[in-house]
Amino acid sequence: MKNSVNMKYEREQSKMDEYSQHAQIQLERKATNRVSPWKTVKDKVKKQCTCNSKQLKNTFIGFFPVLRWLPKYDFKENTWGDVMSGLIIGIILVPQAIAYSLLAGLKPIYSLYTSFFANIIYFLMGTSRHVSVGIFSLISLMVGQIVDREVQLAGFDLDDDADPQINNFNISDMNITKSINISLGLVDIECGKECYAISVAAILTFTAGVYQILMGIFRLGFLSMYLSEPMLDGFATGASLTILTAQVKYLLGLKIPRSPGIGMLVTTWCNIFKNIHHSNYCDIITSVICIAVLVAAKEIGDRYKEKIKIPLPTELVVIVVATLVSHYCNLKLVYGSAVSGVIPTGFIPPQIPDFSLFGKIAVDAIPLAVISFAFTISLSEMFAKKYAYTVEANQEMFAIGFCNIIPSFFHCFATSAALAKTLVKTSTGCMTQVSSVISAFVVLLVLLFFAPLFYSLQKCVLACIIIVSLRGALRKFRDLPTLWRLNKVDAVVWSVTVAAAALISTEVGLMVGVIFSMLCLILRSQLPYTTMLNQIQDTVFYEDGQKYDNLLPIPNVKIFRFDSPLHYANKGYFLNALYKMADMDPGLVNAQRKKMEKKAKNKGKRKQVDGANNGYGETAIELVEKRNDLQTIILDCSCVAFLDITGINVLKGLLKDYKEVQISVLLACCSTSVIDSLIRGGYFGKENSDIHKLLFYTVHDAVQFARAESISATDSTV
Repeated sequence: MKNSVNMKYEREQSKMDEYSQHAQIQLERKATNRVSPWKTVKDKVKKQCTCNSKQLKNTFIGFFPVLRWLPKYDFKENTWGDVMSGLIIGIILVPQAIAYSLLAGLKPIYSLYTSFFANIIYFLMGTSRHVSVGIFSLISLMVGQIVDREVQLAGFDLDDDADPQINNFNISDMNITKSINISLGLVDIECGKECYAISVAAILTFTAGVYQILMGIFRLGFLSMYLSEPMLDGFATGASLTILTAQVKYLLGLKIPRSPGIGMLVTTWCNIFKNIHHSNYCDIITSVICIAVLVAAKEIGDRYKEKIKIPLPTELVVIVVATLVSHYCNLKLVYGSAVSGVIPTGFIPPQIPDFSLFGKIAVDAIPLAVISFAFTISLSEMFAKKYAYTVEANQEMFAIGFCNIIPSFFHCFATSAALAKTLVKTSTGCMTQVSSVISAFVVLLVLLFFAPLFYSLQKCVLACIIIVSLRGALRKFRDLPTLWRLNKVDAVVWSVTVAAAALISTEVGLMVGVIFSMLCLILRSQLPYTTMLNQIQDTVFYEDGQKYDNLLPIPNVKIFRFDSPLHYANKGYFLNALYKMADMDPGLVNAQRKKMEKKAKNKGKRKQVDGANNGYGETAIELVEKRNDLQTIILDCSCVAFLDITGINVLKGLLKDYKEVQISVLLACCSTSVIDSLIRGGYFGKENSDIHKLLFYTVHDAVQFARAESISATDSTV
């Protein structure tokens, strides 16, 4: 028996010697060279303000990246792919441009202008080789909602077939009309509905572009990081439901007014069901045929995309055939089918946006600017990563900003990068933005020569093209169960954003999505995962005792891990979790012990000083046994990225409170920033005299130290 005790003592002594040798290894921190913040700012300002020929050249080339890569253009390698992708995108752009004019509440000619100018400007200023910038369904919808609202407030009838006259206008409406006439240089001519609508769209686009340029100047591109992927997907899906709803009346041939503003989806469906008996059977039959053809072509293209190198120009074929049928069968006169109407050729002279309308749309342009940039930069970075090159986020901000500012003088509306066209662009061999010039040339041919040929094109055909293009966004509903299994919080963010964007409005949906996703992020930080670690047998590693079996608990030692920075917002959760794990609140124990001391002193029974346990009246012996069971708490700080003042004070308070009940608190795996914060907070005593007793580089070091201290305390007691 004596020999076994001696052997055990020798083993423990060898462990202590091993730990003592290990503990002698210390890392020496580098001396930090502190630089004055004023000097740093001064150097940056000096660098930015220094002007020489080389810097001017670099700035100019940086602003127009085309000057950097176009002189090195490899005609042999890139020409075929760029020409083919440019032609195909141009062919796709024409029907989409005409179709998306329905979403924007504008005439088709303005969509064609937008597609032309956006491609040219992004060719000059963009840094992505593959992104297709132009009209985008979501942006067109946001523009259309604002245009509809302002047109209605100005006293115009939102009915597409109404005469372009001002109804029921008062003095304020006359002032609006007068200001528009002056800005357009048409003092003697009344500005009708179309004129006013494009005036609103132009100033909205100009303002959104200015916001994007300001964001680029002040380096605010990082704000897009707060637009989480589930939120953006939810926003796009919710907006797709709104787009779908807005197009149903064209599918059925119903002549019901648009319902701008909050609750548009519900109001529109109510109007549809009220007027369903007025549906135009010619439009219904045309819609069924077009949707069947378009969906079938899309499915065939998706299934055999590896064999079919060039996407089928189904939209163009459908538009050409539908236009010919409508023209020769005279569907407008015979069946009353709504058609696109006159699309003029050529360009309207440029006009300065009507700045008298700025106050009406200044706030509305903010979400438009943010969403336009967010989709552009996310697509740019996605394809840059895929094809192994880099894009400049700040230059992308300038590029998309000027894609809005400059075209606003040419009767255009807001633009953005579009995923569907970008995918087509890359799949057809696009190598550089030369393909955008080819696409712009195709649109130019339509603007100059072919636009009037689309006069007899039914609006229901355009609505079919829009609805089929929403397949990708609407399929996100099918992915919701998978998203729920992957991350329930992200699934809730997606669902809330979809509901807000669809049932309220797109602008409110964006705001709700951003705020809700930020609240979820804060909630995750406030309620992080906490666990107790146990040792993997015969190793120096420790793992989550709640997730793994067959782990060994350390006698008299509990290891607590907190998977979050420790700050003022989660200090309460941290303390409650730690007290629950330790099964002891030291503050409560100390308070009750003092109460018992006072009571014992009054009764002269000092021997019961140690007899309190969480206010439940248990005996002194039980408290002493419980206190002796737990001797050391080790805090694994590997997931604690930073501490604020509150976090430092919490740790100092824990150290003091547990010391009073004879329990040690050790820190392990702290980052250098956390160590620096603790040193500045005086956690390790004067001149950091206790740092080697309280701070350890690994959890195993802290466990070894706790064992050594336990053996030392046992020896001293013996």
